[in-house]
Amino acid sequence: MSLAVVYSRARHGLDAPLVTVEVHISNGLPAFQLVGLPETSVKESRDRVRSAMVNSGFAFPDRKITVNLAPADLPKEGGRFDLPIALGIIVASGQLNEHNTGDYEFYGELALSGEIRPILGEIPVAVACRDAGRAALMPMLNAQQAQQVPKARVHGAEHLLQVHSFLLAQQALPAIPPLPERPVQHMPDLADVRGQGHAKRVLEIAAAGEHNMLMLGPAGTGKSMLAQRLPGILPALTEQEALATAAIYSIAGMQRNLTDWQQRPFRSPHHTSSAVALVGGGSVPRPGEISLAHHGILFLDELPEFPRKVLDVLREPLETGIVHISRAARQAEFPAQFQLVAALNPSPTGHHEDGRATPEQVMRYLNRLSGPFIDRIELQIEVPLLPKGMLSQQHSAEESSASVKQRVVAARDMQLARQGKANARLSGSEIADFCPLKQDDARFLEDTIHRFKLSARTYHKIIKVARTIADLQQQPNISRAHLMEALSYRALERLLSYLKN
Repeated sequence: MSLAVVYSRARHGLDAPLVTVEVHISNGLPAFQLVGLPETSVKESRDRVRSAMVNSGFAFPDRKITVNLAPADLPKEGGRFDLPIALGIIVASGQLNEHNTGDYEFYGELALSGEIRPILGEIPVAVACRDAGRAALMPMLNAQQAQQVPKARVHGAEHLLQVHSFLLAQQALPAIPPLPERPVQHMPDLADVRGQGHAKRVLEIAAAGEHNMLMLGPAGTGKSMLAQRLPGILPALTEQEALATAAIYSIAGMQRNLTDWQQRPFRSPHHTSSAVALVGGGSVPRPGEISLAHHGILFLDELPEFPRKVLDVLREPLETGIVHISRAARQAEFPAQFQLVAALNPSPTGHHEDGRATPEQVMRYLNRLSGPFIDRIELQIEVPLLPKGMLSQQHSAEESSASVKQRVVAARDMQLARQGKANARLSGSEIADFCPLKQDDARFLEDTIHRFKLSARTYHKIIKVARTIADLQQQPNISRAHLMEALSYRALERLLSYLKN
């Protein structure tokens, strides 16, 4: 047969669109033509495929070979199409029957010796193959990761000859070895943090409702320690959330192991990071830090040291949970439903009351943070210096992360049973349905918002925080006390008001 059709998939953001590899061998001068909008890395597959076939003992046709990667308007990049192109030529030249390949999709870059090298994005590929009802045949290292996808049929191979023998039913492919288990990393415990009971309380509220949080205080008060202990009190990822997170790491060329499969990601980029590093981008769009923190935590330490324009690119993803990357030739969409935790010193000298900076200098320093960005952070607290004697006294028993996590999980279960999502993710209409206020309480909150000149967004965020506080107490309704506690967590806005006066 001079025409063969083999299935594969491209990489387009988190999607894995189907690519049909059509190979036609005809009479004419020997040539190898590749069409279908291939990029340079795909065009170079002609030489890799030729050498891999010859060195594996296959006959390379001395005729005109045309390979079409359909659909023609979908850009193709990477070496993932080497294996399906080689198999297409083998089928079209009569060295393998076409019906042997119909139930499979093939991925892999070929070495000149015929060995199959890993690709990026095995998790989205395995999910798409499962949904299409086909099995995925990919490099062994990719198959190790892809076998974590529930109900996916995944095969791993290390050489082109293994694939050929398997398709002829002459020899089974080698078994996919289990992922090497890394030692379980023990999460930092809240019991390690001395004092700071107020900050721990707010950390618990943030964990229970998935709220954004900002810690304001002098250097050395434990802000970073508290942030690093937030993952230890968060509920574990569900299977669907873990799969979505693993898919993002897969296309970024990173791996998540079985030992931390359901552990929420914690990303802490340096303040010299660019806007592209945070939100993603590039000529071939790749996920940034906010997508790598999907269903997890993005911790920004020394917040005012980040350029203002870098922080402002986070405003839209904080609201929508999605980031759209648009370039001249490519567009991609990545999920970015992350929980922002930020820390800052209230002055360029470390503390606004140390006498080393004027109110104008402090104000100029804090003005690096735009109002709309701060408006999106529900919980703003001050982390003060520890009182005298706290460091030298005998170690007193502090509440452990395990104890706090029990309350957090109970509150989150209450939210999922009531509305199917965390409180921080409620829309405006859902707030009216699931967070009703008594008429007097609603009037009190609105009067307070107008008195302090806060936005309508802040009004809704305060209600959501109050709902979380009520959930932690297993209360069915929001009370005035819950609203007042939620209103008290606006430390940065109070500091800015104080400096203005």
